[in-house]
Amino acid sequence: MEYLKEVAWLIGGPQGSGVDSSASTFAKTLATGGYHIFGGREYHSNIKGEHSYYQIRASEKEVRSSVEQVHMLATFEEETLHIHQGYVMPGGAIIYDPTISKPEDIHRKDVTLVAVPYMDLIKEVAVEFGKEKDVQKLAVMKNVLSVAASFALLEYPFEQLAKTVESFFKAKKPKLVQMNIRAAEIAYNYVRKNYANTEFKFRLKPIPVPAGEKRLFLNGTQAAALGKVVAGCRFQTYYPITPASDESEFLESHPEYGCVVVQCEDEISSVCMAVGAALTGVRASTATSGPGFCLMVEGMGWSGINEVPVVIFNYQRAGPSTGLPTRFEQGDLKFALNAGHGDFPRIILAPGDMDEYFFDAIDAFNFADRYQLPVIVLNDKNLANSTKTIKLFDYGNVKIDRGLLLDDAALAKLVSSNGYAASGNFKRFHFEDNGISPRPILGQENGVFWNTGDEHDEFGHITEDPAIRLKMMDKRMHKLDIAAAEIPADKKISTYGPKDADCLVVTWGSCKGAILDAMEDLEKDGMKVRVLQIRLINPFPLKEVMEELNRAKIKIGVEMNFSGQLCGIIRENTGIAMDATILKYTGRPMKKEEVRDGLRNIVKQHEKKVVLTHGA
Repeated sequence: MEYLKEVAWLIGGPQGSGVDSSASTFAKTLATGGYHIFGGREYHSNIKGEHSYYQIRASEKEVRSSVEQVHMLATFEEETLHIHQGYVMPGGAIIYDPTISKPEDIHRKDVTLVAVPYMDLIKEVAVEFGKEKDVQKLAVMKNVLSVAASFALLEYPFEQLAKTVESFFKAKKPKLVQMNIRAAEIAYNYVRKNYANTEFKFRLKPIPVPAGEKRLFLNGTQAAALGKVVAGCRFQTYYPITPASDESEFLESHPEYGCVVVQCEDEISSVCMAVGAALTGVRASTATSGPGFCLMVEGMGWSGINEVPVVIFNYQRAGPSTGLPTRFEQGDLKFALNAGHGDFPRIILAPGDMDEYFFDAIDAFNFADRYQLPVIVLNDKNLANSTKTIKLFDYGNVKIDRGLLLDDAALAKLVSSNGYAASGNFKRFHFEDNGISPRPILGQENGVFWNTGDEHDEFGHITEDPAIRLKMMDKRMHKLDIAAAEIPADKKISTYGPKDADCLVVTWGSCKGAILDAMEDLEKDGMKVRVLQIRLINPFPLKEVMEELNRAKIKIGVEMNFSGQLCGIIRENTGIAMDATILKYTGRPMKKEEVRDGLRNIVKQHEKKVVLTHGA
């Protein structure tokens, strides 16, 4: 018998059959038992029927990514068994339905096979609760049975599972609480009775959470939404699109947070409505994914020329066009950097974990207000749909920076001074040395100004005067120089590992998790690695990146797209090319093992380009 410090568990099934609720039940049971959790969710772009699966990784220490091999595979239908049985590690276990699959269908002699007669157990529950006529309706309980069977095999205390099941159903369907707990108990006892002496030797037991430590269990869209709330976002727009909609729907489900959420007729309306709200002084944002972001470009350009602080969250997914609607890719980096005709300033942030999703959301609004420009936050489907345990956000020291937003008293004082007003009109775009003008909101007395998509003078009136055009372009673009000088280094980049490591891994976004997990394995093998995560894409953190690049002997770019977009941006800004790249563009996130093996191949076998395909 071996008590595990870490376990990986996978469940699959047709979409709409409750795979997500099974995974949540498994994960929350272990989370309340003291384990750190990372859950990776994969699903098709239809509503019901196609195969989906969910991997839960639980560990005594923090985990940040999914892994290739699992200890246990829980199934209740044939497709999951066929697709995933090869990913169960030797000595692991496969839970299956003997009425659907036969042992000879499972081509693994090195794992424990656990046959669970789901419908027989469900009939037993139905009889006990007087529901004999509803047996087929109760078939959905296969999910909780598969979770219970898994915990029975691990000899994890049933009481922990019962508490999770109770909390899950109590909130949604109180009448089903006892029935589901009893169903779980019957399945748990069945496996304990029939498979107590199998070759499966892995066990789990609850572990203590450090004293005083409070944890959250959430996904990326929830982390970002909570960050927006703390930032003071009070107006959010969206048009439904995977995976960004989850963020807006979460905000909609919590009206007590005080954020008005509007589902618009399309993404063009979404960005324009958010810009309009920002003009009234409200902190406003919109959330979308790649195809929707394409439609927002003209509205974003309008906010750029009118110096309107608006925040756009782009949850990247695989393109081009509709691409892989529910799969992951980091393909929008160069587009976000250059989207829109003509030059206008924008700040681009690229968070790489749940904490950064939360705190970068706050920074996004502060930067938008301080520099009066659009801020794009490049999230991605991987973290958006992944679940993780994290320490409770410590935002006690967060400061809200509204920049030069004028209240009535400040506006009146400016108007009474020379240079800001004439004929009752306010110079909204007054030429300032740093490019940032005092900003009134619509409707303020003494603050009348014009907005237009054309070039304009200081009042906002349309002009084609070349001298004014030069000054206005310089004014707007100079904001990026100011931002580059003011934004702290720890918000531009993050580094991990020893400075004297020969190998520097350069990455961005959610690749960070798999790399940091892989780095731990490499350190055990004596291979020292340093990781440079670029979090501020624009303005590019030239000084900080150059310092890291110049120190390294081997520079390896790791990202989730075909062309190595970040590597190209680095070379454009620094003149330095990566020595090698690790890329993935199957639509599936990077796994710890494939990143680890790819780095080994580059360092030890001198490969120049590694394309990852695990999960294909």
